[in-house]
Amino acid sequence: MATTPPGPDPTMDAIGRAVAEGRSGDPASARRGLLDLWSRIGVTGDPLHRCTLAHHLADLCAHPAEALAWDVRALDAADAVTEQRAQQHHAGLRIAGFYPSLHLNLADNHRRLGSFEAAAEHVTAARESVPHLPDDTYGALLRTAIDQVAEAVAHRDTSKRASAPGAAA
Repeated sequence: MATTPPGPDPTMDAIGRAVAEGRSGDPASARRGLLDLWSRIGVTGDPLHRCTLAHHLADLCAHPAEALAWDVRALDAADAVTEQRAQQHHAGLRIAGFYPSLHLNLADNHRRLGSFEAAAEHVTAARESVPHLPDDTYGALLRTAIDQVAEAVAHRDTSKRASAPGAAA
């Protein structure tokens, strides 16, 4: 039986464009674009849109407390995304694959704020979700970052990781 490929999703396309803009050296413009999209999506909008946008917007925040707020929004939205919705966007997308990165970011933000117990809980959650990562460069990157954050938590280190998203911004 043939499956119909996913249709265009203008919101996901706009998120992608903003993320690309941020990565190409204009994080302020990317942040404005994502905040504008957030105002249109709202807290009750499509959970896939909210999760994706909040996850990427957190990477554009200079302060870990602000990033933490966006990462909490991303995790909350991920909990509301169904597999069917994820696969409507991309046939191979699995929501379980989101959780290692989401928990990693939460662990890192808590750690940077000195909340080591909460950070350790999210490191544990990230590690528990690692089996859902692909066995590729992206998966290896996240596994390494989880180990780095765990080590920083163990040493009560609150400094920003050089490999953290947005570190060069």
